[in-house]
Amino acid sequence: MNRVKTTQDLELKERLVAVNRVTKVTKGGRTMTFAAIVVVGNEDGIVGWGLGKAGEVTAAIAKATESAKKNLIQVPVLKGTVPHEQLAKFGGARVYLQPATHGTGVKAGGAMRAVLESAGIHDVLAKSKGSSNPHNLVKATILALSEMRDARQVAQNRGVSLDVVFNG
Repeated sequence: MNRVKTTQDLELKERLVAVNRVTKVTKGGRTMTFAAIVVVGNEDGIVGWGLGKAGEVTAAIAKATESAKKNLIQVPVLKGTVPHEQLAKFGGARVYLQPATHGTGVKAGGAMRAVLESAGIHDVLAKSKGSSNPHNLVKATILALSEMRDARQVAQNRGVSLDVVFNG
């Protein structure tokens, strides 16, 4: 996983994925709090997610944004798409990402779309299988993106040149 060390000099855009109202019943009545999931990214290969909980929606979103800025990862983006097919699983959510040709767009739903667009991926075919829970979908998508490797990383891991990777 390629973690980003500093958040300075990055223009991060935030996207709200989900807000959940949670009620706790006590002897004094019901206490309502809010949980928010936010995805941040610079739309150029850097993306992160965060979860915030507070008594008000705006405070929960602010906490989630701060948390997301601490969980940034670097994602290889190749000509606006992902470098290769990738499967990932987190909890009950299963995610499948596949490269697409230029002009296809982001064929993904809900929570996956927010993560992929924040990462700067413009053309991708994505499928969500299993649970549609936004928490687990975001985490599974981030996991799939973090496992992506571009040709330079493969060549470096194998200790060979780029020509050998492509020509065998």
